[in-house]
Amino acid sequence: MRLVIAAVGRLKAGPERELVARYVERTGQIGRGLGVDAPEIIELDEARGRRPDERKRDEATALRTAIGTKLAVIALDEGGRTMSSEAFASDLGRRRDDGAAGVAFVIGGADGLAIDFLAAADGRLAFGAMTWPHQIVRILLAEQLYRAATILAGHPYHRS
Repeated sequence: MRLVIAAVGRLKAGPERELVARYVERTGQIGRGLGVDAPEIIELDEARGRRPDERKRDEATALRTAIGTKLAVIALDEGGRTMSSEAFASDLGRRRDDGAAGVAFVIGGADGLAIDFLAAADGRLAFGAMTWPHQIVRILLAEQLYRAATILAGHPYHRS
């Protein structure tokens, strides 16, 4: 199953990028035997619109183009559903077992995601009610994808 992390904004070289890369690589290694691919990272430039609603609209268009139509879309949003790591792993496993082509996890820019993008998403996920910088959300998501793969594989990384 294909996994995509699509994000508005680019991670600069440094510890954040290295940490995401480490979790992506680990997910690919353990996911091989599970039918789960290493997450593909898609980075998009922030839109240059003058007003936040213009930027979000332009970013939503770019995100839709980059993701395509075959993947389920899960928007990372502070108003989304919070899940335990076990529930997240179970959800990914169910999608895989149901034959889903994949899942695109979408992280908005500084202004967040457009309302119509959120409404059209197949789901919304939150890492708590707080607002997080996109760099940290990407690290958290990459780690949770790795953790989910280890849970599905019965690997001892996750300790409940």
